[in-house]
Order: sequence, then structure tokens, then C-alpha cells
Amino acid sequence: MLKTGFTRDLLEAGCDEAGRGCLAGPVYAAAVILPHNYQHPMLNDSKKLSVNQRNLLRDEIEHHALAWAVASLDHEAIDRENILWASVHAMHLALSNLNMKPQLVLVDGNRFRPYLDIPFQCIVKGDATFSSIAAASILAKTHRDEYMIQLHDQHPEYEWIKNKGYPTASHIRAVQKLGISPYHRKTFRISGQVKLSFDE
Repeated sequence: MLKTGFTRDLLEAGCDEAGRGCLAGPVYAAAVILPHNYQHPMLNDSKKLSVNQRNLLRDEIEHHALAWAVASLDHEAIDRENILWASVHAMHLALSNLNMKPQLVLVDGNRFRPYLDIPFQCIVKGDATFSSIAAASILAKTHRDEYMIQLHDQHPEYEWIKNKGYPTASHIRAVQKLGISPYHRKTFRISGQVKLSFDE
């Protein structure tokens, strides 16, 4: 069972991102404030759940959360800022869209930049530890997947409906054969060696 909070007394927002390791598409982030002591037997890190489980939990979280918000930064912003800080930037945007101000921010991972005057705590594998971060991971993942499925209709050759922009073997082969789409991240590399395009 995941922990329901880092402290007992503060209004906590969990934050996580989705799409950081992708070759194409935006990075999404979510911020979620759950009721104190909120638990759900299926709630977990989004990577450990099936598509159906994630979608069921998305509805559950959006219905029961005290506040939630999702934000994204596109591939151009990722190329400008680099993926780490673009992910943090997206988390800041999600926090700014909450309809209440948290008193503590719980962040999955080990890097963050302060948001306003709110204290924060970085937690490695936080999405498998705290309910609010797990909830944020599910919202970020499901909202991003939904967007990538829409993009698939424009560029079915990259099979984003299956890989959601991640560097699967078929996705890499399509890039090597056809070149990049307008949604690919130009600063990313294939297999750690070949950039998706030459620097301009």
C-alpha cells in the first residue's frame, strides 16, 4: 500500500511527468492533491499498471482529488530547454493550474526547481511510494497517451498509436527510413549515437 502523505498536517501536491524518454511529442506533467488518507487498492506507479487500469484510475482520481491539473511542453520547448528542465517547467505549469495552493510539493525523481515559495521534497521512485505522486503519474501518462494517439492519425508511419513516441525498434526504423516528422525532438539521439537531425 502506498503512503498517503509525507506529513500529516500539510496540503500536499504530488507531481510527476510522462514522455521524458520519447523521441517525439510533448512532455506532460500532472499535479494532484488527494484527500488526506486517500487510498485505492489499485493505485500505483503508472508503469506498473495496464492501459485499462490506468484509464479506470484516471476517472477515479479526477473525480475524487481535491485538485488536479495537467500541463505539457512541446518538442520545440524540449529542444530549447532540454528535457529535464522542460519536465520541471511542465510541473510548474501544472501546479499553477491547480485551483488551490499546496503547502508542500512532492516530486518524483531527484531534480526540481522551487515553485513560488512552496517547500518541496524530491523522492526517487516516488510514484511507487506516495499516493499523490502515483496519481500524478497516471494523469500525466493517460493524458499524454491520448494526445499521441491523436497525432498518430497525422503520421501513422511512426506507429505512435502503439509506441506513444518512445524509441521502439519499429519507431527507430521508421525514422531511419523516412526521416523525422514535425513533432520529433531534434536534440534527441537514436541509440545514443545519431541525432534525429543535423544541427541547424
